[in-house]
Amino acid sequence: MLSLYEASYLATQDEDILFQAMEFTKTELTQSVSLMDSQSSRHVVQALALPRHLRMSRSEAGNYINEYSQSWNHDQTLLQLAKSDFNMVQSLHQRELAEIKRWWKQLGLVDKLGFGRDRPLECFLWTVGIFPEPYYSNCRIELAKTIALLLVIDDIFDTYGSLSDLVLFTEAIQRWDLGAMEHIPEYMKICYMALYNTTNEISYRILKDHGWNVVPQLKRTWIDIFEAQLSEAKWFSEGYVPTQEQYLRNGVTTGGTYMALVHAFCLMGQGVTKETLAMMEPYPNLFSCSGKILRLWDDLGTAREEQERGDVASSIECYMREKTISCEEEARKHIRQLIRSLWVQLNGMLVAPAALPASIVNASLNLARTAQVVYQHGDDSTVTSVNGHIERLFYNPLT
Repeated sequence: MLSLYEASYLATQDEDILFQAMEFTKTELTQSVSLMDSQSSRHVVQALALPRHLRMSRSEAGNYINEYSQSWNHDQTLLQLAKSDFNMVQSLHQRELAEIKRWWKQLGLVDKLGFGRDRPLECFLWTVGIFPEPYYSNCRIELAKTIALLLVIDDIFDTYGSLSDLVLFTEAIQRWDLGAMEHIPEYMKICYMALYNTTNEISYRILKDHGWNVVPQLKRTWIDIFEAQLSEAKWFSEGYVPTQEQYLRNGVTTGGTYMALVHAFCLMGQGVTKETLAMMEPYPNLFSCSGKILRLWDDLGTAREEQERGDVASSIECYMREKTISCEEEARKHIRQLIRSLWVQLNGMLVAPAALPASIVNASLNLARTAQVVYQHGDDSTVTSVNGHIERLFYNPLT
């Protein structure tokens, strides 16, 4: 029963039997969990909270080892080997974190600005989710840098910059030239320089490792983010609440999905050709689908916090306004249903013949999975918090 329930989350569009199986098994498991032994009930409760297909790979590896250790017929040698492997990868992540913290401290961006989110650990958690394989060490380090910068840029647009300053900031980024800094406020100059230099350094690494000049592709993702952020700032300034479709289309860009996945594709270097680089413009539907899942989970998990910071209306408020309803829980239920339908679309893209390399297809899947880990705790208090995942993955070895 549990296996059928887990398999149902792999359903693609038009697989009605699996949709029926999902509802049937969910009902049966929920009703019978109290009658099961402790080990079985624990597995069922975890699956009902978050099915395996939606879980982050590294986090699930630790969970599975713990589950296996409690099995009466486990192989002790195999168990010790699995624990040693997990702990070796954890040691690698600790070295990667040290490198990211060193870079972040030397950059001094948040200290110099006096505001902005200072979350290198959370940024690194995202990259471990997207790149779970140990050999993607450099990819995790470089992508974590871009996510850390994205958070600060997001704070400038949401809470600190005036609309007139944000227009100048966006125009300067569109020029992508150091001379453009001349016309922006002082506090924006250090952020501009940090973004410009970091992007060029990442591009240099990609050129050195894989032989491709990707400055045009990487800078475009940042220009798109600034333009989308400026649209949201104008909406907020004018008191305009967009339709849910408008919001979501723009929100996939501001959420950083396109930036992260284009950077990931170039950093991994697998299957990068003139033809596949051309497929990054316009962005693939696969990226958009993962990005919508991220954006919607972000809203479920942080909508109240972000509105307190002065952010634009979330998908929850957009839906409530569009449908003229006053019940927030009803809107949240709709958003969760929309996320489920997006997973069905994403599943179909994962098995469809595609010109994109398997490495970036997997990264897109992993980004959607990581969004659930990072944001689901805000909508469901039974799920481990972000800090809990950080402790388990990076600091607590298996013994």
